[in-house]
Amino acid sequence: MPDPVLYEQNGHVVTLTLNRHETRNAISEDEMVNAIVDACDRINADHEVRVAIITGAGSAFSSGGNVKDMRDKKGMFGGTAAEIRDGYRTGIQRIPLAVQALEVPIIAAVNGAAIGAGCDLTMMCDIRIASEKAFFAESFVKVGLIPGDGGAWFLPRVIGVSRANEMAYTGEPVDAQTALQWGMVSRVVAPDNLMDAANELALRIAANPPTALRMTKKLLKEGEHSRLDSLLELSASLQAIAHQTKDHAEAVDAIIEKRTPNFTGD
Repeated sequence: MPDPVLYEQNGHVVTLTLNRHETRNAISEDEMVNAIVDACDRINADHEVRVAIITGAGSAFSSGGNVKDMRDKKGMFGGTAAEIRDGYRTGIQRIPLAVQALEVPIIAAVNGAAIGAGCDLTMMCDIRIASEKAFFAESFVKVGLIPGDGGAWFLPRVIGVSRANEMAYTGEPVDAQTALQWGMVSRVVAPDNLMDAANELALRIAANPPTALRMTKKLLKEGEHSRLDSLLELSASLQAIAHQTKDHAEAVDAIIEKRTPNFTGD
């Protein structure tokens, strides 16, 4: 069987491709969960990586949970209530924790349907670019379930409470243009241009000092739940570190000397 997630590194950019055509890249199987979590750990351990992109193989980004497994009570959908609860904790709920702990910015290049947990996976990312063929559905209620993977935490933070409630309560899909109007995605592009647009943005991000980039992401993530005074204290501490880096000196020198900087991560 092919790898559930393809890991491709080009310079400072890693592209992760969900690679389960037969299930439209469902992410409810243990193999897929493990592969996503392992990829996040691998990125964090490699300081050559400055940006990640995640997309789906084929026509879908991700169909979320495998409905045939739901019907057959297989995998994470089988067992007693206590077993299912524990299965979520040790299974799919590891994905939001891993993506949230990712130290580099991650861009979701949404090539098609992002449904249920697939929609939530895009919301876990820092930036979303959508193909004109993409659509998003917080559709758990349509199969008599709830967002068990953290979607109730991520979605309102991306599009606001009222729109998140509308999506979760109706389970109805939102097309790419509506997603753009709602601030769910940064831009909508032609399907053939999706990966070019994602890579162009990734390269613009990766052109910056990698240590400052990782610390900037940490501050933005902390800001999602910290008090202002706590965030300012952390900002002061990280800024003190940033001031002492060689990349800070290189950036300042390059601006003064009107040349392209060469950042090393030092």
